[in-house]
Amino acid sequence: MERKEFLRSLGAGAAFAITFPCLQGCSKDDSPDNPIPTGIDFTIDLNSAEGQQLANNGDFILKNEVVVAKNLEGNFVAASQICSHQQTDQVRFIDEQGGIFRCFTHGSEFSQTGTPLNTITSNPLKIFNTSLNGTTLRVFE
Repeated sequence: MERKEFLRSLGAGAAFAITFPCLQGCSKDDSPDNPIPTGIDFTIDLNSAEGQQLANNGDFILKNEVVVAKNLEGNFVAASQICSHQQTDQVRFIDEQGGIFRCFTHGSEFSQTGTPLNTITSNPLKIFNTSLNGTTLRVFE
């Protein structure tokens, strides 16, 4: 192999080695590692240690891939912890803009009804029902 061919093959191989992992990491996978949760139906005893983490407006907990929050008005809301953008599990409740859900992977933001608030994604965030009976909070589909 001549020097020119060797350098050309090395350049193409190096370019492939650099770009292929990036393309793989940035592409949308048809079968995500973190699917949007389904079949959700659980309860939280608000008097338990777990429930005490929801004592104040703006507090939230993560349970069964769901973000359960006490919004700024004192009502309970629940959304998928798995973002609708690229299925990362980094959705949290924050007390900005009246209380929103934000994915800390790419910055997607959603209203408490799941509506996207920025242009990162047009896919809504999955929202779950909540029902309070005494000190038992039920989160369900």
